Amino acid sequence: MSRTPLSLNPSSTNTHGTATSAPRGQEQGRRREPRGFAAMDPERQREIARKGGRAAHRSGNAHQFDSEEAREAGRKGGEAVSQDRTHMARIGARGGEARGANRRQQTRERGIEGDEGSAEPDAGGSMPSGSMPSTRHH
Repeated sequence: MSRTPLSLNPSSTNTHGTATSAPRGQEQGRRREPRGFAAMDPERQREIARKGGRAAHRSGNAHQFDSEEAREAGRKGGEAVSQDRTHMARIGARGGEARGANRRQQTRERGIEGDEGSAEPDAGGSMPSGSMPSTRHH
């Protein structure tokens, strides 16, 4: 079966030069309805999965990771993810931001709990009443 390109626009053709189209059911903004296994109610899905698991065990094709195999798989996955330096930098920055936000929140909570003698400014930038910044240098 040969396909005829519907458009000369390169963004609407695949690597073979044939026209691409939206997945079935998504033309003109319509949503796809779940089909097959996805359309079944969750209890029926579990029943089928349970039968498949039992059959796999009976035939000897089922496999369960022991702790050593799981450790090895996790190590390999971690190595693969850590190769992407941009990703690692991004998650490191997010961790630093979260840590800073947690520290600021804890500082605010300590101030609210009655640490009124603190010389740190409140959110408005002013010193707590009766507090003076230290001018003494050690």
